[in-house]
Amino acid sequence: MRKSTLWTVLGVIAAVVIAWILVNILFSLIAFVFRVVVVAVVAVIVFVILRAVFARRGDD
Repeated sequence: MRKSTLWTVLGVIAAVVIAWILVNILFSLIAFVFRVVVVAVVAVIVFVILRAVFARRGDD
């Protein structure tokens, strides 16, 4: 095996490992952002429900 072929194989392996790590980080960030958005939406819905419930009780 020639030296250039060995470096090519090592380069491909390094590229795959780096890509794997970057994709893992990217998916983790996407999952975190999605989770934050879902929590914010649920919090707004709960806030509106609680506000409506307490506003009705105040009218009595």
